[in-house]
Amino acid sequence: MNKLQEIQLTSDAKGHFLNQRQAFSPDDKSLVFDNRNDETKIGENASVQLVDVKTKEIKTIYNLGNQTVFGPGVGAVSFHPLKNEVVFIHALMNASKENPYGFTRRFAMQLDLDNANTEEPMEARDVSPPFTKGALRGGSHAYSYSADGQCISFTYNDEILAIESQVNPAVHDLRTVGAFLKGEQVLIDGKNDEENFDGNSFAILLAEVTAMPEPGSDQISKAYEEGWVGNNGYLKTDGTRQKVALAYLADVISDSGEKVTEVFISDVPDDLPSLMNSVTSGDRSKLPAIPEGVVQRRLTFTTANKFPGVQGPRQWMRSSPDGASLYFYQKDQEGIVQIYAVSPNGGEIRAITQNSFSADITFDLSADGKYLVYGSKEAIYVTSVLDGETRLVLPAPSNSSTSLSNINWSNSGYTIAYNRKVSLDGEAFYQIFVLTLNNLLN
Repeated sequence: MNKLQEIQLTSDAKGHFLNQRQAFSPDDKSLVFDNRNDETKIGENASVQLVDVKTKEIKTIYNLGNQTVFGPGVGAVSFHPLKNEVVFIHALMNASKENPYGFTRRFAMQLDLDNANTEEPMEARDVSPPFTKGALRGGSHAYSYSADGQCISFTYNDEILAIESQVNPAVHDLRTVGAFLKGEQVLIDGKNDEENFDGNSFAILLAEVTAMPEPGSDQISKAYEEGWVGNNGYLKTDGTRQKVALAYLADVISDSGEKVTEVFISDVPDDLPSLMNSVTSGDRSKLPAIPEGVVQRRLTFTTANKFPGVQGPRQWMRSSPDGASLYFYQKDQEGIVQIYAVSPNGGEIRAITQNSFSADITFDLSADGKYLVYGSKEAIYVTSVLDGETRLVLPAPSNSSTSLSNINWSNSGYTIAYNRKVSLDGEAFYQIFVLTLNNLLN
């Protein structure tokens, strides 16, 4: 095997934290990142930057002037697949000790990098009754653009329900998933301020959640770690194409009363007017309604397995470009974390990897759908989807570099970018590395 050259792009004494997907610019010339040095510290991070993959030049594209340990905070940046635009988590500007950054106090901020980094909330927020259709009432995160850039998925927690749950035990703030419909502007019904504001996209929720699922049923208490299905949806068993679908992880209750994480999908009608017209704005005890015509289905049924459910390191759903396969981690009969696949139509779960070791970080799928990349004990591996052949492409470093994470495939070719912590003056900081695998995989 030809020795591959790992290139370190950043080196200064601060964090350079990649998102777990869509970190490359559409032309693969830049990587976007935030300056966290701890994954949990979005609320304490003030800046977003770009690094040029060729020259290693770093530019700051967004910076907060009022940052404190309580917020606002920004992070988890995703690039649009076709345009010079990014979206990221942004906490409320009035964050304080009394009201710090939190799950229900954040929103989606968009930056237009071709227009002087113009900032604009993608998400309308309205927490003052009467609420506004198409606006959210709390905190979204984990944004992912669809292949055409017209929809942006998110995971969501609702501030109105979180507050109400403190005085009403019948109300629960349950995590769910949804999508922004790009370009469908939402003007809130009330006054704009630091808690309530307009957004440039219409928000819809896409998974029905319930606080107490019936054991053995397909009811779910939580939906999360979502991903779009295919570059143009997927082909259904009747030969028709489902153009818009979102896959996600969801928690069910087994017959024996145990929580098990399974793979679900929501098929979404592509009639935008009907989607927007059929939702509600929610109230103090209910989330905004899911649009009419959205079909939520369970794809995996693993409660009887020796190791039931989706398991392994934190992961997000990945889809093949043609939408025919959805990938996820699960333990095999020996308890080893492997990558599996299931069709969006359901059916048999297929093992993709058959390794003697467990993967221990999030995996990613190459843009052409041919290769999966992941890590184990600081080493990087690539598996061919076609035949399951696994190759060690980069051994664990012999120096003090640790915390391999956030591997991203480029949009074309076979370059990966990822994070490692590197020691510097007695501390360790997340740095960005790239590794080109074209000669190995072509």
